[in-house]
Amino acid sequence: MTPDEARAFLHDHHRAVLSTVRADGRPQLSPVLAAVDAEGRVIVSTREKAMKTRNLRRDPRVSMLILSEQFFGDWVQVEGQAEVVSQPEALDLLDDYYRRTAGEHDDWDDYRAAMIREGRVLVRFAIERAGPNVAG
Repeated sequence: MTPDEARAFLHDHHRAVLSTVRADGRPQLSPVLAAVDAEGRVIVSTREKAMKTRNLRRDPRVSMLILSEQFFGDWVQVEGQAEVVSQPEALDLLDDYYRRTAGEHDDWDDYRAAMIREGRVLVRFAIERAGPNVAG
C-alpha cells in the first residue's frame, strides 16, 4: 500500500486507534477520529494534558490503525513522526479538522470556545509508511 492509497482510505474512514510510545517503551493506545489535511498529513484532535500528547512531545514516533465501518473489514496502518500544534495556532487547524471529520458546525463560536476551554491541540504527521502490503 502506498501513502496515497492510505490517504484515500482515510478520506472515507475516520475511526482509528493511535499508538504512541510510553516512557517505558510500551505502546499507549487511544481511540481517535482522524482525517487528512490539505498537505496530505494525518490529523487528530486531542487535549494538551492527554497522555498521548505528553508521549509525543517526548517521542514523536506514532502508528495508527484506521478501521472501516465493518470491524473485520478493510483497514490501514500508517506510521510517522508527529508534531503537536498548541493553542492559539491550533484553533484554525481544529476548525479544518472538524470540517474534514464531521462537516459544518452549527455554532462555530461555541465550538472554538470549547476548543480553548478543553485545551485542545492538533496532532499531525506525514505518512512515512503505510500498509498492509501483504494479505494473509
